[in-house]
Amino acid sequence: MIFSRKRDSAGRHARDERTTEVLDSHEESTPARGPYDISEAPEGVQRLDLGSLHIPAVRDVEVRVQADPEGVIQQVVLVHGPNALQLGVFAAPRSEGIWDEVREEIRQSLFNDGAAAQEVQGEYGIELHARVRTQDGLTDLRFVGIDGPRWMVRGVYQGEVATDPAAAGPLAECLDGLVVDRGQEAKPVREPLPLRLPREVADQAGQGAPADGNPAPAPREA
Repeated sequence: MIFSRKRDSAGRHARDERTTEVLDSHEESTPARGPYDISEAPEGVQRLDLGSLHIPAVRDVEVRVQADPEGVIQQVVLVHGPNALQLGVFAAPRSEGIWDEVREEIRQSLFNDGAAAQEVQGEYGIELHARVRTQDGLTDLRFVGIDGPRWMVRGVYQGEVATDPAAAGPLAECLDGLVVDRGQEAKPVREPLPLRLPREVADQAGQGAPADGNPAPAPREA
């Protein structure tokens, strides 16, 4: 499918780090950038509905998904040129974010696998930068996390953008415009929120059309 950013470590809960657009004193402020909760998402934007994630249509960005025969998505990767952004979304508590804890667990997991990871302050808060060994050789990865109301989005950049955030271009636009539909169902903290192919795409896949591309190497789940 082809379709034509400042916070501290507290992520979405740090409202003072989020630019807001105040309409008037009697109207609620609207975040100027996402990822957005579905309750606050701007209208009039074309998006690909994957269930818990709605991905904005951005020119020259390819959405690659890996799904099972029932249309349940296992992996979502956005690709622009040599750069890729893998997306995941997870349940979180109502009262606090989980990126700090998840980031430390990712760092420890990478360390156990023989890869050193460094914490770096980025535009979404504290990121994790690492170099890992894959089938393609040494690969740089950049992990970002954004805490929202009862959810957390994790993004993993690969390619030039893993070491040069300024190279994100349209991929950053996708992340800024991402919408999360958490739903009201109670879920265990850190459980991946369900992702599904749109019905028309799932039907095509069931008829033999490919539903996935060549996703980037998958990091461990949160």
